Order: sequence, then C-alpha cells, then structure tokens
Amino acid sequence: MWFASPADVRERLTAVDYLADDAIATSVFLASALGKPLLAEGPAGVGKTQLAKAVAAATGARLIRLQCYEGLDEARALYEWNYKKQLLRIQAGAGPEGDRDWSTTHDDIFTEEFLLERPLLAAIRTETPTVLLIDETDKADVEVEGLLLEILSDYQVTIPELGTITAVSRPYVVLTSNAARELSEALKRRCLYLYLEYPTPERERDIVLAQVPGIEAELAEQLARTVATMRALELKKAPSIAETIDWANTLLALGRTELDEETTGATLGVVLKHASDQARARKELGL
Repeated sequence: MWFASPADVRERLTAVDYLADDAIATSVFLASALGKPLLAEGPAGVGKTQLAKAVAAATGARLIRLQCYEGLDEARALYEWNYKKQLLRIQAGAGPEGDRDWSTTHDDIFTEEFLLERPLLAAIRTETPTVLLIDETDKADVEVEGLLLEILSDYQVTIPELGTITAVSRPYVVLTSNAARELSEALKRRCLYLYLEYPTPERERDIVLAQVPGIEAELAEQLARTVATMRALELKKAPSIAETIDWANTLLALGRTELDEETTGATLGVVLKHASDQARARKELGL
C-alpha cells in the first residue's frame, strides 16, 4: 500500500509542498488502498497534474507521463516497432541470393531488441513503484479510451508478436481531465472520481506561502483575494494556481511588498493572458 491513511497522505504531500484538503487526501488514499485509478477533473490550473507529481515525489516513485492530445494513437501511447532497425537487420541478414526464410526473419526482428516502449507499456512493465500520469485524457480521441480500458481493468497488454504482458507491480494511476468533453461511463466506472475546484482564498494563501519562500503572509493574502476576485469575473481564462504563484514570484523579483493599484496594473499580464480579460479586470478593480 502506498499510504497508510488519509492523514498520512496529507502529511506526506505537505512535505513536498502540496497542500491537500480532506477530499484530496481521502481520494488519494482510497486509490492506493483499493488499487484503482484516480480520475481528477476540474478547470485548468487547479493542481490536477501537480497532484500526480506530488504523489510520486512523496513516495519516491518513478513518474511516467502520457500527455494526451488529438490524434494520439496506440503507437505513441503503448508501443511501436523500430522499423528502421528492423530493416537494417533484414538487409544485414539476407543471404547472397536474398532468399532468407521469412519465418526466421520474422522471429528475429519481432523481439525485445526492436520494441520501442511508450508510456503505457513502460508503466506496465516496470518492476519499481511507479506513478502513471495520463494527462488531459479529455483531449485524446474516443478510440484511446478503448485502449485504456484494457490496461486499467487488467493491468495487462497484448502484443501479438510477444504475447500478453501483465504488470508485475501495479502502477498508481492518475488521469486528469479539464472536461473539454465527457469521458465514457466505462472509463469512469474503473476509476475513483475527484473534482478539483479553485481553492478558497485562505487555502490559496497557504499554497503561495508554501511554494514561494520569503513572501510575507500579508502580501500572500492580498494576492489570493485579488485572484479570487478576478475568478469571479466573466473571463476567457481565469487565473490558475500556478499563475498566482508566478505573480507572487514576480512581486518578489520586483521588490514589492504590497499589491497596490500601480503594482497590480503593471503586472497584470502575469495572471491574465487575454486583452479583454485585462480590460475587464482593470475596470472591475478600478485600476
């Protein structure tokens, strides 16, 4: 088991500067105790990817990441054969007449030597504790979900030329989704579900204090409350937690100790990346 209890999760994640609330700590523990994947869903920038990284850091496990995108296929997610190397082997092994028996050639080139592991296969075959992060699952095509179903159900994969490969040590699996599209019910059934929202100003202040050494508590409080006000506006892209941390580091770099109107206006581009969002924020914040 990866964690002894939800309290153990909170303590160990806090040690790597990830502040977990009760819902996060309980979900992370249950994913460990039940051996089930954890599906973390929510807006971009609320700490879903960072959660998987924190679990790996807290447990000393290897992190394997599959970044999903439109057009992702089995060759990029699972495995593929090194065709160039296979071709060289065929050419090198051909006799003077070029009539080498095909069955012999086939058995020679479809071996471990020519197999290129991709993230899913690497996570299945590893013998060391591993966190498998399947990031932004909602960006992948529906067909990729079918591939995930076999792996997340049985933790095994079948390669026609090599047979069925079963996990020696089950990885700790975290899937993330920004809810750009609805994931299939079959995939969700295999997972524990955790919805992450933007943190309260108090919790975001604590996150900033943990992530940005040297910042004053009062300034962290100002940042957290200003960002919370911005998120309440109708923006194209609300500031993420990572952007709040960037803003805190920006103020430290500038030697500012207070988030006054001048400082806010001058550094607004750190947290708002659309001109229309900046214009709305300036109006609502009275800058």
